[in-house]
Amino acid sequence: MTTPVDASVRADVYDIDAVENSAAVVTALHAAGRRVVCYVNVGAWEPYRPDAGRYPKALLGKALDGWPDERWLDVRRTDLLAPLLGRRFDGCRDKGFDGVEPDQLDGYANDSGFPLTAADQLAFNRLVARLAHERGLAVGLKNDLDQVAALQPAYDFAVNEQCAEFHECVVLRPFVAAGKPVFEAEYNLPGAAFCADSHRLGLSAIRKHLSLDAWRDPC
Repeated sequence: MTTPVDASVRADVYDIDAVENSAAVVTALHAAGRRVVCYVNVGAWEPYRPDAGRYPKALLGKALDGWPDERWLDVRRTDLLAPLLGRRFDGCRDKGFDGVEPDQLDGYANDSGFPLTAADQLAFNRLVARLAHERGLAVGLKNDLDQVAALQPAYDFAVNEQCAEFHECVVLRPFVAAGKPVFEAEYNLPGAAFCADSHRLGLSAIRKHLSLDAWRDPC
């Protein structure tokens, strides 16, 4: 997610930040034959976002492990979150993005500071998908492997980090079986350790730096 985006990278799909990139960037990528997905953090609060002040303090839970500036959100409060996320997705639509990658869709499986249940997460994740679809955007399920089977019908593609490293890629089969793309990113394994299995499972796999700069090593 480097800014400015390195448009020289030969990739069919670019997944870039929703806020840090303009409509002109999206237009240029489209002109080059790329599809463009906007990254939006939906399940956690980031203090540096332009709309951070719109989030009531009651929504903010514990800090994310490894990301001390970010806070988990109380995804049960869809009455408050739906309009906030709707505005964020409006921005993606208005800039011409093709789809959205909503991040942090598994707060219930983390120490969020709230007593979130699997049912709470399913309801929120389905809301996220609906908000994207209402704006004509494709939407990808980010991680949340425990709920893949239940959520596959609501999502158009999947994005996963490190499923090969943790021996979890087989869980993504429902997306492949439905003819929906699965984009896998690995950070710690060489391609020789996962590419063959990823091909066998029908995943589009790549090795990336954890910093998410332009470097890539596709399978």
